[in-house]
Amino acid sequence: MMMNRYRRWKTWATIVGVLCWVTGMVSIGVGKAKAEESRPNILWITCEDIGPHLGCYGDPYADTPNLDRLAAKGTIYTRAWSTAPVCAPARTAIISGMYPSSTGSEHMRSLIVPPEGAQFYPQFLREAGYYCTNNSKEDYNLEKPGQVWDESSGKAHWKNRRPGQPFFAIFNFTVTHESQVRRRPHEWIHDPAKVRVPAYHPDTIEVRQDWAQYYDNITTMDRMAGEKLKELEEAGLADDTIVFFYGDHGPGMPRCKRCPYNSGLQVPLIVYIPPKFQHLAPPDYKPGGRSSRLVSFVDLGPTLLSLVGIKPPSYMQGRPFLGVYAAEPPAYLFGLRGRMDERYDLVRSVTDGRFVYIRNFMPHLPWGQHVEYMFQTPTTRVWKQLFDEGKLTPEQAYFWQVPKATEELYDLATDPDEVHNLAGNPAYQGKLKELRDVLRDHILQTRDLGFVPEDEIHTRAGNGSPYRYGQSKEYPLERILQMAELASDLKSDRIDKLVQGLQDSDSAVRYWAITGILARGQKAYETTHETVLRALDDPAPSVQIVAAWTVGRYGSPEELQRALDVLKTFVDYDGKGPYLSMLALNALDDLGSKSEPVKPVVENFNPKIRPEHARLGENLFKLKESILAKLSKDTTRNYRNKAR
Repeated sequence: MMMNRYRRWKTWATIVGVLCWVTGMVSIGVGKAKAEESRPNILWITCEDIGPHLGCYGDPYADTPNLDRLAAKGTIYTRAWSTAPVCAPARTAIISGMYPSSTGSEHMRSLIVPPEGAQFYPQFLREAGYYCTNNSKEDYNLEKPGQVWDESSGKAHWKNRRPGQPFFAIFNFTVTHESQVRRRPHEWIHDPAKVRVPAYHPDTIEVRQDWAQYYDNITTMDRMAGEKLKELEEAGLADDTIVFFYGDHGPGMPRCKRCPYNSGLQVPLIVYIPPKFQHLAPPDYKPGGRSSRLVSFVDLGPTLLSLVGIKPPSYMQGRPFLGVYAAEPPAYLFGLRGRMDERYDLVRSVTDGRFVYIRNFMPHLPWGQHVEYMFQTPTTRVWKQLFDEGKLTPEQAYFWQVPKATEELYDLATDPDEVHNLAGNPAYQGKLKELRDVLRDHILQTRDLGFVPEDEIHTRAGNGSPYRYGQSKEYPLERILQMAELASDLKSDRIDKLVQGLQDSDSAVRYWAITGILARGQKAYETTHETVLRALDDPAPSVQIVAAWTVGRYGSPEELQRALDVLKTFVDYDGKGPYLSMLALNALDDLGSKSEPVKPVVENFNPKIRPEHARLGENLFKLKESILAKLSKDTTRNYRNKAR
């Protein structure tokens, strides 16, 4: 009898348990559905190559009604900086949440192995159930660690998600790109006569037309953004969607794009948070408001994760500025310039929101190096022509002059065009030191790999990521940085230390030591030429190339021949790879008519570029064309002189 009671109890318990389980599963399902419904959709509307030249930012020349309406109900950020003043490293910073200088991906259109175990932010969102689309540009300098997007194409759209699934969608408009500023024929809508010409540009019709067309393109983009916002509203999704609008870096005009001044890094950033998600907004957010918080592109990925309730991983270097994990605002923003297409350089910058400090580590190279793509813009060509003719003001001429100042300091409150360098002004030495020290600390803390020659970024990493090498004790950054600082200060009393640096066991230290001699000119070479000649046989290829560059510039005819023998060896793409070939071609291009003996080598340079090097190959052929064009001009000039 007791057994029968137990059996009946067990049967009822089982039935009750099953009912509870079913009820629980239904509750979980409902809870999950509600959780999905309570999570915001996120829409990014992005464009290329624009500064904050919008009506909502107070620009009276701009015509941007749709973005102005978005700003009227959202918040604009007045101090937002791209991490780099050119697209690929800028996007790399966004997708990874890390500084390109930390991952070794700062150089334009390089392709770097990402940090081991790291993911791009869309992968975290997809794991959390989001449908992630990108329409459509990627352009990262890091290899993708697996599938990043649910769809990344010209057809990618939030509407392709499953019913009720939250989405993250990017729509990127290219109509404002640098290439569209110079597209002709064009019928100007904005009157070129009324455009404001910045103090660093000459006031010519070509410059005015390019700036006016830049504004025309922004108006076209504004209309496209308005259409996308309208589509969101008509789909009934506006109340459930957080909207961002931003540009990928400053204007596509020379001295803006590619230059880590405020003019090249400041971008518009508008954020709209619907009322139902106001709990995700920080105190500085308010409808129709303006936030002076400093925002960097490395902050965007962590901010997305924070908005959907994901704690950003510790390797992401940005700070969320929205959402449940919003962090305290940073005190400074940082910018960088590495190789821009076919031309090498190394510049770092920092701002506190008012002052901008720039450190030029290669002052012997002008800001206005001949980047072929940049010279397609009419402004660039007329600007350089007027410089050659001696018709520019000092503020306009600086872009083309060498050496650049080792340090530059600008007060945006009184000098928004950044043309009055305060680095030598006694009244600003406190601010100069503050920002210099902040930048140095940042370089060391982020383990900046830009101080290693580009070929060695790859060879030092071996089979791993450059990031892993950079974080290791094997990377003597402090010692390398000290030599880079010494090399770039151009002080004549540091030559003995440069000679000592050429004996260092680390090749990057030696690279900077020889660069310091190259930067100092003829007298420095005459003092050190025996040491420099020995460096032609250095075990490190980049040291050999810069030594040959130095000997080629300043040596005797016999020494020049030795230098050319070294450089023509490294031109070999198949044997030496793209980075050494590019550096050697830069040296030959700089030597101009002195490269005449190796002209046949350059003429016969026609490598088949390997797929993994993709657009790097374009840089090699641009350099080839530049070298041959210079040699052709010199030949023509010599012929004319003889005829006279």
